[in-house]
Amino acid sequence: MKKLLKKLPLILLLGWLMLILPWIFISWKTSGLLYRDVETVPAEQVWLLLGTSPSMDGKSNLFYATRIEATKLLYEKGKIHQIIVSGDNSDPSYNEPEFMKNSLIKAGIPESAITLDYAGFRTLDSVVRAKEVFSQTWGFMIISQPFQVERALFLAEANNIEAIGFGTANISFELGMRTYIREIGARWLAIFDAYFWTEPVVLGKKVELNRE
Repeated sequence: MKKLLKKLPLILLLGWLMLILPWIFISWKTSGLLYRDVETVPAEQVWLLLGTSPSMDGKSNLFYATRIEATKLLYEKGKIHQIIVSGDNSDPSYNEPEFMKNSLIKAGIPESAITLDYAGFRTLDSVVRAKEVFSQTWGFMIISQPFQVERALFLAEANNIEAIGFGTANISFELGMRTYIREIGARWLAIFDAYFWTEPVVLGKKVELNRE
């Protein structure tokens, strides 16, 4: 028993390393594809904005707010021409694409520059549907928090999609703890999706982008 107790810190350390190994691997695989500076990010015709809820636990969701703010800034800088807003609409009372569209319009982005993808139930769905449904086979930019963009880029590469990403402002661990903890599991799932060729829940017919 004493020997086991002495080894407990090492066991816990190894267990923690195993738990976060996909996080390290995915970050390494996507290094060089993630931009953080609005001034240096390339101007792309089409951007994929990953959806989330405007509120969390009855409070304003900072992950949502920073994505809207970053998209507004990128549009004002002439970096964006068209935006695919992809999110969850699996419940009639919950519509991430519409939430984000309304916020983007309030931020000054014209409705004609926004196309909605209502079947972005997971990051995998959003990325693959950008290619298969919205015909974006290369050269589009993914917007979200850096950790999700890395995962999205990893899934894009696994599905032969050329994309780059822009990471919005980080949210502190204290304020986004639940999201960051959930991301550990999401990265394990991304590894499975990438190497076992998981397909999106819904594909469907081709959709034309709105045009300004």
